[in-house]
Amino acid sequence: MPAFLWKGRTASGRVEKGEMVAENQAEVLKSLRTKKIIPVSVKPKPKEISFAFLGGSKLGTKELAIFTRQFATMINAGLALMDCLETLKEQVTKPGFKTILTEVMEDIEGGATLADALTRHKKSFSDLYVNMVAAGEAGGALDTILLRLASYLEKSAEITRKIKGAMIYPAMIVIVTIGAIAILLIVVIPVFASMYAGMGAELPGLTRIILTISSVLRKYFLIIIAVIIALVVAFKMYSRTKNGRLTIDRTMLKIPVFGDLSKKTALARFSRTLATLLASGVNILDALEITGKTAGNKVVENAIMAARESIKEGETIAAPLAKEKSIFPPMVIQMVSIGEATGGIDEMLNKVADFYDSEVDTAVDNLMSALEPIIVVFLGVVVGFIVVAMYLPIFKLASTFMGAQ
Repeated sequence: MPAFLWKGRTASGRVEKGEMVAENQAEVLKSLRTKKIIPVSVKPKPKEISFAFLGGSKLGTKELAIFTRQFATMINAGLALMDCLETLKEQVTKPGFKTILTEVMEDIEGGATLADALTRHKKSFSDLYVNMVAAGEAGGALDTILLRLASYLEKSAEITRKIKGAMIYPAMIVIVTIGAIAILLIVVIPVFASMYAGMGAELPGLTRIILTISSVLRKYFLIIIAVIIALVVAFKMYSRTKNGRLTIDRTMLKIPVFGDLSKKTALARFSRTLATLLASGVNILDALEITGKTAGNKVVENAIMAARESIKEGETIAAPLAKEKSIFPPMVIQMVSIGEATGGIDEMLNKVADFYDSEVDTAVDNLMSALEPIIVVFLGVVVGFIVVAMYLPIFKLASTFMGAQ
């Protein structure tokens, strides 16, 4: 909810001012009158300029998980909410996040709930986080919900760590490969070019191709770099459009090995997120909406939102998911169906999430096994092609010389 800055006069004539989180100005005015304060001015709080790049206000998933677990432990120990936040603020090392916690505390002092105060900081606290906190406050089980959130965030961080770890080695190999080829074409090949220029003989076709590529690369190096940067920027802009994101995500799901990893990661996130929300008391329609937004893939998100619309019309959860066979395998549908029948859908979804977590581990290992030989063979072929092309004229000259003798 938006925040408003207010100024008013008490019955004794003293001027007071403050900040209040409310749906609109009318609600602020009503609240002030209830407190017997005559409003002088009420205006929306201006948006602050973000200096996140200096202080780092946004938390990573791992840091947020640690923060949440500490928060849950303090609540469970019986500490008052404000005391918990004050202690956590002192422990936080990021100045930007300290500022956020200070604002959260000010909003709570102004009458807002913890969930409402967190809503103002969506870059640090997602819809899933805020909705679970709201459910915890409403049900009087905030410590339990925070522990559940911490476990969810820790498992999400672990999956992300594994996938990033799997990408680092291939990425480094690709960078080294491109660097090695660039050095050969820009530095080494020109030496051969000047040497062959004085021979006067016609060069083999492969050699002429490599020399042409080297010449073009040296002449238009800056232009080529500019074009590559422009293509990257254009791709990022396209990926931010609705159709662009959908096309890219659909393509990702079809790429061999990578597609399998993307699908299993999305299914693990879907199952874990929905299970966590349902176990926390969030209603099924809100839970599905939040799960769709955090799916990480637009195709999966559309499938979840389509299921949500069907459920809104009275269908079971399993029935609409079964229509999206390309996304949800029969095993997932059966587990959801059993969960609905037994009243333990959150438990079944957690089992599905555990299964796909292990599948992600296997997929990451398969990805590494598939990429390593492909990259090594590609590097060998390219470098070998360049070396052979450069030494062909020497072989040709040697054979001509031997034939003349």
